[in-house]
Parts: sequence; C-alpha cells; structure tokens
Amino acid sequence: MTIKILGTGCPNCQTLEKNAKKAVAELGLEDIQIEHEYDIAKITEYGVMSTPAIVVDDQVKTAGRIPDVEEIKGWLK
Repeated sequence: MTIKILGTGCPNCQTLEKNAKKAVAELGLEDIQIEHEYDIAKITEYGVMSTPAIVVDDQVKTAGRIPDVEEIKGWLK
C-alpha cells in the first residue's frame, strides 16, 4: 500500500504528512510507503485543484483539507 501526500510543502501539507505517519504507526503497519509529491504538474494529474491532498493506492481520498489521524486510519483498515 502506498500513501501519497500531494502539496507544495506548506504547513498544512506538513501537518497532513505527520497525521498520515501517525496513523500508520498507531496501526502498526510496516508495509506502507509514504511519499510526498511536491511537483504541481504531477499533483494536477490526480485531478486535485487544492492542497493538501492525500492519495491511498492511487485513489484521492480528500483534497483541500487536513483529515485527522482517525479518518486516515479508517482508510487504511
């Protein structure tokens, strides 16, 4: 499983990445790769027009807001 954080590196994007890492750690998942995409051209390829956004296994889960740890954990179960 792969999680991608889409964002240019703003504080909201960093918070989303921290929440994703915390969700993975709390679930004890070791086989999940977390990546951060900073390139705006690649971000728009996902159809995302506002950041931050999170993609789990190539499916955009949300864009333009910061999901909390519990919401992210729900996508990973």
